[in-house]
Amino acid sequence: MSLRKTTRLTAVATTQMDWLNDLPAQGLSAAQTLQWLQLWTEQGLLRHIDSALAAQLLRLDGQASPALLVSAALLAQMEGRGHTCLPLADLCTPPVALLAWPAVAVDGPQGLRALWAHLPATLADWQAALQSSPSRACSRLSDAPDQGQPLVLGGTAHEPLLYLRRYAGYEQRVGQGLLQRVSEPLPVPEAAARRWLDRFFVPSTKAPAETDWQKVACAVALRARLSVITGGPGTGKTYTAARLLALLLALHEGDSPLRVALAAPTGKAAARLKQSIDNALTSLQDQVPEGSGLDLISLIARMGPARTLHSLLGARPDTRQFRHHAANPLDVDVLIVDEASMVHLEMMDALLQALPATARLVLLGDKDQLASVEAGAVLGDLCRDAAAGRYSADTAQFVQTVTGQTLPVPYLFSGAASALAQQTVMLRESRRFKGAIGQLALAVNRGDAAAARATLLTSVGASPRPRTPAAGTAHPEASTLLALQPNSPQAVCELALGSSGKPSYADYLLRMQQGPAGQDAEAHTAWVRDVLQAFERFRILCAVHQGDWGTQGLNAAVQKALANGGLLHVSGEWFAGRPVMVTRNDAQLGVFNGDVGVALPNTEGKLKVWFLDGEALRSVSVMRLAQVETAWVMTVHKSQGSEFEHTALVLPPGGAEVLSRELVYTGITRAREQFTLMEAEAGLLEAAMARPSVRASGLAQAWALD
Repeated sequence: MSLRKTTRLTAVATTQMDWLNDLPAQGLSAAQTLQWLQLWTEQGLLRHIDSALAAQLLRLDGQASPALLVSAALLAQMEGRGHTCLPLADLCTPPVALLAWPAVAVDGPQGLRALWAHLPATLADWQAALQSSPSRACSRLSDAPDQGQPLVLGGTAHEPLLYLRRYAGYEQRVGQGLLQRVSEPLPVPEAAARRWLDRFFVPSTKAPAETDWQKVACAVALRARLSVITGGPGTGKTYTAARLLALLLALHEGDSPLRVALAAPTGKAAARLKQSIDNALTSLQDQVPEGSGLDLISLIARMGPARTLHSLLGARPDTRQFRHHAANPLDVDVLIVDEASMVHLEMMDALLQALPATARLVLLGDKDQLASVEAGAVLGDLCRDAAAGRYSADTAQFVQTVTGQTLPVPYLFSGAASALAQQTVMLRESRRFKGAIGQLALAVNRGDAAAARATLLTSVGASPRPRTPAAGTAHPEASTLLALQPNSPQAVCELALGSSGKPSYADYLLRMQQGPAGQDAEAHTAWVRDVLQAFERFRILCAVHQGDWGTQGLNAAVQKALANGGLLHVSGEWFAGRPVMVTRNDAQLGVFNGDVGVALPNTEGKLKVWFLDGEALRSVSVMRLAQVETAWVMTVHKSQGSEFEHTALVLPPGGAEVLSRELVYTGITRAREQFTLMEAEAGLLEAAMARPSVRASGLAQAWALD
């Protein structure tokens, strides 16, 4: 936490709540508890909505206990941090680690420990406090009749969990829906499946004992209406999904064609999914024998474009409801969702409600990436056993029969195997990240700070300060990694200008200045595509929005630097070359949250924002795009689903509390060929790696994974 905020906390704490010195012997009242929570809100430790929830509960139930009010405020705070529930066990002692507040907010006279002295000390006492008196604030998940209380107590007797009502509903439906899809086995024509799999997966140069996990993933996906394929960058998730589609088409029976849909959380991820699947199916057609009747090219045409989940479900303005739901399901037999780590609990609930019971759902994603911004980490919960495998003897026998592959003994499980684990396959070999970027990503992922730092220091471009090569010397463009510890955000601007010799924003701005090669529409289209492709070569990522080292400060600084360098001519809000990110779904315009485009003139000289979906272009007038923000710099969260030739990750000073291992790993794996780490303070990489993110969830209990 910054020195400014810590000083503010101290000042507020020493001037308020004198009534604490006069607490009655019987302890804290509900009204005094609200005062305490309001103080924390004024200090910036809680959001206004957190303390407001507690106040609302006291209005609903005048007998609400201080414990209930405090737990409600903390539950709302945890929801804002991505958790779907609050484990009551975390409240038996002051939740110092859970909240990660500064020392003055923990140990001060009005701090966390001082309040906890007046709250229950045991799990049983907390449960009793939440359910004491005929309360209209909290109920048990199993209570009947349900009176619609805002808080719901679920979980088990040994691991009770407190929910906001709607999240209890989401989690219950998602848990039941996913479990039902893996619990109903489907018939598999094993001999036919073996023939096609052997054709789609040509013998490799691997040692005979090595397992082809891609082939295994296709096989196990045949057995149920849910399959999960996880793996890091370059492990071939979409390559595998394309072969699974070809296999499903080859085994499809009936007169009606196989209806397939592709989707992802963002427009960029959807476009990449479509391009990858189309390319893989096109090349796979060459392996299909003549006369077999298997036409993968027609499947490409029938699938149509990949869509964002919001677009697929039919997002409607000013409502959380979608056009497709249980009463109006999607018209699909197979749905493939890429970048599933970004799918939050509410979206997964909506997706499962809209998916026909007979449809297959295939989830692709990297379990180690950042979870969604909104509450929930469904893919992480699904993949809890992915690394260990935990496959049953039946699964091992099925895989042997259908693929000829023998599952390694360490991945087998002799106990009561989870049905979800049987439908989850982790791809374990990266074909792209075998160099320095891959080594760095793996070291970060396993929490090996020494190995991560060593990988950076041994790279050619490692340097404590940004540097400009002397005249006559080569730029360090050959180095895959560059590590900088800049004194100011100006170093980020220099990187954007191309001082490192690596891909930068100068690339696309110079192409923009050159203009189209001709006056016709075809030349203009080629120019727009060239500019957008050059823009996609480089991106600056950061961890926060506010401050000089956040998206707001850095976007302004980079824009000013590019203008001063003669690469931009800024006049007003809109100007040629401005990159923007859509921040709100607008189905009528065909743009969705996370879409990134660049403002360029059309053939008539009028500015439009152009978006690139694979090779296809689409544009929207700047006058119609109200919900956008400048996007020279974006958060790591917003970059998910994208890849860039050169990615720069900025870690802000004093930012250890907002950094995590998953954030750094996700930032690194956005880079295809070159990666630059910019630490505003020494040791930020190690601080982030020491903070793996864990989200509270009850899905594991619902699935009985333990």
